[in-house]
Amino acid sequence: MRKRGFVTVLIVLCCLVFAAAIFAPRTASAVVSTDVVFVVDESGSMAGEHAWLGTMIGSLDTAFSAVPAPDGPVDAQYGLTGYGDSTTAGHSVAGHKHLVGGGDFGTAAQFQTATGGLITNGGFEDGYEAIDFALNNYAFRGAPTIKSFVLVTDEDRDVFNAALTFASTEAALQGSLLNVVVNNSFFDASGNQALGMDAAGNAYVADGSGGFIVSPGGIVGSGFGTTTADYVNLAFNLGGAAWDLNQLRSGG
Repeated sequence: MRKRGFVTVLIVLCCLVFAAAIFAPRTASAVVSTDVVFVVDESGSMAGEHAWLGTMIGSLDTAFSAVPAPDGPVDAQYGLTGYGDSTTAGHSVAGHKHLVGGGDFGTAAQFQTATGGLITNGGFEDGYEAIDFALNNYAFRGAPTIKSFVLVTDEDRDVFNAALTFASTEAALQGSLLNVVVNNSFFDASGNQALGMDAAGNAYVADGSGGFIVSPGGIVGSGFGTTTADYVNLAFNLGGAAWDLNQLRSGG
């Protein structure tokens, strides 16, 4: 399965959104730091995405290191939260840590190893609860390090904690970056299927050669259940981007 196009877009967009939406002006010698937590659905249909996370992280880390001044290079460390399962020891619906290099955060290589601990026994997935867990249970580096979250799920939100709402989750994530890889379609202005879309309305369309075309006037298509309302709009409100999980599954 060819996933190069999708991986390329995710890597580039993470870097672009960091630079455009959050980075303050910096000197040419500045090193930007970010703590990235992947918040990952552990239900039975997610095995392919678990494998993808382990293979793409090295490329993402290389791309962060190559971001030019004044917005880079980016010193990134990676954490991993799983959620959606309450039947396996050490796991929970609400979210739980997969240690990376023995701690909350580690290197790309350590993250790749940690993804091997993700399971596929879950079936009740509250992404807001999992994001809340990740936000409040990790030892993030202090300012000016950027907190970044990447939610990866093929389901909409199952409400485990009704006290967590769209508004409260958005408020808690202010100053952080959220990207989502979800079961939702996107199109460019001409109706062509897109890999994803950013908060500025740009659609990212595969060019057939492993790259992509940036097309303004993107359109949000349909999603699984309430995915658009739950997750896509949340990412857009926070200046992030949303990606079509089904495009990843089909090879981008």
